Amino acid sequence: MYISFPVCPDKMPGLQPWTPGHNEAHRVTIGYGRKVILTSSVTVHSIEILNGGKLVIADSNRPIFLRAKHILIGNKGELHIGSPECPYKGNLTISLFGRSDDTEVEHSYFGRKYIGVGTGGTLEIHGEKKLSWTFLNKTLHPGQGNENSYHFERSWGNRGIIIHVINPKTGDVLHTDRFDTYRSKDESRRLAQYVDEVETGQILAMVVNDEGSNNLEDLAKKGMTVIDHMCMLNMCALCPSTVRPQASISIDTLSNCSVLELADEPQGWRFGDRIVVASTDYSMHQAEEFSILPCPSCTRNQIKVEGKPAYLHIGEEVDGVDMRAEVGLLTRNILIRGEMEPTCYGNEACKFFSFDTFGGHLKRGFRSVHVEGVEFKHMGQQSMGHYPVHFHMNGDVDKKGGYDPPTYVKDLSIHHTFSRCVTVHGTNGLLVKDVVGYDALGHCFFTEDGPEERNTFDHCLGLLVKASTLLPSDRDSKMCRDITNGAYPGYVAKPRQDCSATSTFWMANPNNNLINCAAAGSEETGFWFIFHHVPTGPSEGMYSPGKSEHTPMGLFINNRAHSNYRAGMILDHGVKTTEANAKDKRPYLSLVGARYSPHQDADPFKPRVPALVHHFVAYKNQDHGAWLRGGDVWFADNGIGLTLASGGTFPDDDGSRQEVKNTLFVGESRNRGMPDLIDQSWGPGGLDHLGRSLPRGVDFPIRGMQIYDGPINIQNCTFRKFIALDGRHTSAFGFRLNNSWQSCPNNNVTDITFDDITSRVFFGEPGPWFNKMEMDGDKTTVFHDIDGSVSEYPGAFLVKEDNWLLRHPDCIDIPDWRAAICSGHYAQIYVQTRNPANLNMKMVKDEYPDKPLELVGALGKRNHYQQFQPVVMLGKGYTMHWDQAAPAEVTIWLINFNRNDWINIGICYPKGTEFTIISDIHNRLTKETRKTGVFMRTTQREKMGHSHQTRGYYYWEEDTGLLFLKIKAHNEKEDFAFCSVKGCERVKIKALIPPGSGPSDCMAEAYPRYTEMPVIDVPMPKKLPRSKLKKYTLNYN
Repeated sequence: MYISFPVCPDKMPGLQPWTPGHNEAHRVTIGYGRKVILTSSVTVHSIEILNGGKLVIADSNRPIFLRAKHILIGNKGELHIGSPECPYKGNLTISLFGRSDDTEVEHSYFGRKYIGVGTGGTLEIHGEKKLSWTFLNKTLHPGQGNENSYHFERSWGNRGIIIHVINPKTGDVLHTDRFDTYRSKDESRRLAQYVDEVETGQILAMVVNDEGSNNLEDLAKKGMTVIDHMCMLNMCALCPSTVRPQASISIDTLSNCSVLELADEPQGWRFGDRIVVASTDYSMHQAEEFSILPCPSCTRNQIKVEGKPAYLHIGEEVDGVDMRAEVGLLTRNILIRGEMEPTCYGNEACKFFSFDTFGGHLKRGFRSVHVEGVEFKHMGQQSMGHYPVHFHMNGDVDKKGGYDPPTYVKDLSIHHTFSRCVTVHGTNGLLVKDVVGYDALGHCFFTEDGPEERNTFDHCLGLLVKASTLLPSDRDSKMCRDITNGAYPGYVAKPRQDCSATSTFWMANPNNNLINCAAAGSEETGFWFIFHHVPTGPSEGMYSPGKSEHTPMGLFINNRAHSNYRAGMILDHGVKTTEANAKDKRPYLSLVGARYSPHQDADPFKPRVPALVHHFVAYKNQDHGAWLRGGDVWFADNGIGLTLASGGTFPDDDGSRQEVKNTLFVGESRNRGMPDLIDQSWGPGGLDHLGRSLPRGVDFPIRGMQIYDGPINIQNCTFRKFIALDGRHTSAFGFRLNNSWQSCPNNNVTDITFDDITSRVFFGEPGPWFNKMEMDGDKTTVFHDIDGSVSEYPGAFLVKEDNWLLRHPDCIDIPDWRAAICSGHYAQIYVQTRNPANLNMKMVKDEYPDKPLELVGALGKRNHYQQFQPVVMLGKGYTMHWDQAAPAEVTIWLINFNRNDWINIGICYPKGTEFTIISDIHNRLTKETRKTGVFMRTTQREKMGHSHQTRGYYYWEEDTGLLFLKIKAHNEKEDFAFCSVKGCERVKIKALIPPGSGPSDCMAEAYPRYTEMPVIDVPMPKKLPRSKLKKYTLNYN
């Protein structure tokens, strides 16, 4: 049998020794088939490897230190440091030096201070395999180190005097013995001899178990009385006969060190290595670094580190949520670093940073690159294209592109970086695995232009991710205001809209995979899926407009996000893909609105494909746990656990639903955090109302599930520990604050469980954070309690208590919730008005004319049209009134109407108005509108009910000023679509209004003339039998 052994790169035949010495002016070229091996430290100006040249670094017992301004691997050039089968075991440092203001001409593509892999180049770096990161498995308390290094315990049956001899410097137990001086004088003499032989300066610990004085002689007593460092305890001097005592000795060392218990064996972690322990509170700045110390007594899953923690780091599951701190290894045996100046100098970045930000960088345009087991420190530059690890316009780098093995970077630590961690630009199929990114400026794991697909981020950890100057989305508020490059003259920044999106994982295309990753602290967001309507930068033209927004999502499995300021995860928004201009002055790539609607093959004419978020944990995020769609999710200690936003902007919204299933929401867990008033609030909270860290402020209304627009489906979810306080509303279900947008009656909840909840639902009231509750979305909130697990009334709807468009006489008021439990058939209308667009609307249900709903519109008053979005009870009559002259154009969209659903509407107009009224269908996909019918005037109001699709009737009652119409749907609708299968059915009214007309408010003329007796069309459901809410949860009185 023949067995082949891999040949290590530095053992390959034909390598020539290379020892160039130390000369910062020496420019080295390795080419024309020359193959050399570096065996000692070297300083040169630069190294260029090309035309068949090869440089191999020897795996030496002596550390090798290579300094250069840059290393360029050109066409057919190769640099090898270890191999996959023969990882490099020595200690190698590649140190890149130079300043940004050097007078030398920089490389046109790579710039300065780099390792560059050009087209056709090969870079193979394979360091030692080490565990990249794991979890803390036992909580670390501030000032403590889990160092109970020795514990001895004996029960009844071990009678006599038990002795331990202890080293006072290390706490190690040097010797232990037991002397039964109750039974035998020989034992007493042996004890006296033993004590006499104890070295001076040692600690002697004695414990008496049961009895030891019966045969204890004077010699032994005398020996013990002259010992300085002795502790003696009689475990049963006063014990009754029934007590079975235990003798115990615990040794707590008082050294400046801590023992960390880890979830995994720390393979490859050694004395002197640096680690980082993530924050488990709201502030990402509670992450702490430590150095590993020797620890002979540690178990396989323990390490000893120098110093005590300053902050609490959770190492356990808390209230059902895995809150264990991530522990990342920063040290590798191969270090690539940038040499830094002591302070910032000579560039615009110095306005924002006091330190030098001109680090090294590694950029690729290669034939073959595989990098693993490497530490990158002080890498990246505050300039575009210069990042610690940068794949630039490489196309397909997996087997699809002919790469075998596929390209990867693995087992890296990238820390104290000045521009991102790993950048994937115009590159597909890359594997990024077991990478730790720590203390980085700008988006850490970054996909850039939009066409990047099929890249996999597997078991990557990012933490302490801070703002950067590079892109608007990287910038904080100050940078956003101060940096106006690329903006049109007169631009005034709105930082929370245009910028402020720094994220640990920035995904510019949804078709990428994130598996087992942790976003453990960012200035803004953990995971952000952003959409480029068209590809940007050098990727321009790589896909058709809108493809990104319709591309199905890759795998998102078993990820976690905590200690982020804005959110654990956002799946929303886009970037501006046009240059600044007079109409839109914002800089290129500023944040803009966008919506995600995934379809098969990214084709909106094909079936929808759900975007699935599996097993996601979010806790201690100051604003949102997540703003997304998903399932199998855990949320705890977030200001708002989860918001599910609708799939698009009307009328292009296809009514796609969002679901969250099998999810645990925890309001305030046992993880109290600790005071850190610089970065987070502190105040009372939780079941016991004790002090704890808070997400936003002491009165911020914490909500588990924030219902926004919809439609959404919430199923089989548990809400735990949502406790209200005096001056702070807290609820399992809540609604978006200060919401101008719509609320969908197809928001469904079912199989909901509550545990330690003071308020299941809160609809809001005027006050802090809620403001005046005067926006349209604040007034129209609604959801459907399918099985009664929230309200105890199966099939009921929960509505805001003062929205009389949705109520009937049998509705049940729940004052503590500011809600009413009602029954009925509900839908929506969108009322679009033009000429003018800056008016307010009052809508009245004929059954409750004294309870109008006043709406200001969903859009700004300067918009060219306005949109009102009331929820209505079907089969009823309503009137509309205006605070100005009625609009010349009104379009009524039928939203969530099924076939044959209808309402009657009377719209107020000035006397003498003339009308043209048609019906049409708008197709959201083709953007085409097709006329379907006309409305003819009738002098008989009852004739309105005889309409069909091609011909309807309107009744104009000039003495009251009311135009009456019956609005009816004629086509079938899919369950969760807003509109019918044929498109959105509309009624369009064009009015010729007499000039100088005053406000069109016909309330006084309409009522009581058209007042109707309230009729209950859908009886209230019966209350669930034997179901009782906790007395503090719901009070019907």
